Amino acid sequence: MFETLLPPEPDKILRLMAMFAGDPRPDKVDLGVGVYRSPEGRTPVMRAVKEAERRIWEAQETKSYVALTGDAAFLDAMRELILGDAVPAARVAAAGTPGGTAAVRQVLEMARRLTPEATVWMSDPTWPNHPAIADHLKQTRRTYRYYDTATGGLDREGMLADLAHAKKGDLILLHACCHNPTGADLAQADWAEIAAICARTGAIPFVDMAYLGFGDSLEEDAEGTRLLAARLPEVLIAASCSKNFGLYRERVGVVLVVTGEGGPTLAAQGTLANLNRQNYAFPPDHGARVVQTILGDATLRDDWRTELRAMRETMLGNRAALAEALRAETGSDRFGFLAAHRGMFSLIGATPAEVTTLRDTHGVYLVGDGRMNVAGLTAETIPKVARALAEVLARADAPA
Repeated sequence: MFETLLPPEPDKILRLMAMFAGDPRPDKVDLGVGVYRSPEGRTPVMRAVKEAERRIWEAQETKSYVALTGDAAFLDAMRELILGDAVPAARVAAAGTPGGTAAVRQVLEMARRLTPEATVWMSDPTWPNHPAIADHLKQTRRTYRYYDTATGGLDREGMLADLAHAKKGDLILLHACCHNPTGADLAQADWAEIAAICARTGAIPFVDMAYLGFGDSLEEDAEGTRLLAARLPEVLIAASCSKNFGLYRERVGVVLVVTGEGGPTLAAQGTLANLNRQNYAFPPDHGARVVQTILGDATLRDDWRTELRAMRETMLGNRAALAEALRAETGSDRFGFLAAHRGMFSLIGATPAEVTTLRDTHGVYLVGDGRMNVAGLTAETIPKVARALAEVLARADAPA
């Protein structure tokens, strides 16, 4: 059966990781892989996570199965963290998943099961796994304008004009905050406009929340999602704890389905359980229990929020410092948008050829579309990166 098998295209991020690992230059800089790094260049285990794991290790007496949708206390804690009091708990179905990727997959599986003819609208650009999963499921997808490359900000008029063509039952895939890969986020007024479009067309917002707390604050980053949930009868949410709890390898994710009044929550809950059963049965418990332990304890929760704030401020500081270094190198404010972006990522405006030059000549590693992880910067590497970007991108601007 394998004689006709062709290997799939290698994952670009994994290939970049391998190239970086094999690069012998001591001053190489990894701005490609999407993990948070401290000012010392480490991806730390958060203090609250260590303490929660200690408590779990001392108290846990069994590794038996929990439930098809995961631990109820974890699901309640995530619902409260994400939605607050925007909707009654009775209107929200929930299920744990192996990370945010599986949460996205389960939402799209549910949509395909319930409305197979629906179109999934995705921002241009978006995280590569979004179209990859939709294509694997053979779902119709369309893009809507989102990023204005000239300004480094949101193409608001283009976005709203495109989304006005969505139909009843279509999904509009939105990034809750820290838009991956651009870093250009929606303002609260934009969320209100999208809610109005959904109310008018019958389209359903699908929010991917991978970076809650990495933008401005936990509350501010959740405002758009809460606005949708408060104003619309149905909202789909896929959330990850990889970034904001630093639980990358533990694979902690959750699906939240906000349903209308009158009883569909039980049917949605049963559907989520069935989808879990068909794909991986029981979701992982350890990481989810760590999250629930932290969110359920006032001391741990406060310590987590303090460390999360420090992580966020590190990224904001990196953004401001890089924008200023580029201003000094180029004599212009061409890269000023970097300071206005939020989260780990920004598109630097480099072509694939320029990304190759940055890597081969300067040892600065970016993803091929020019996506840069600002969390990979340090005070020591910012001047080097600024010089490299100014040289390579200024060369592209020079007249022939």
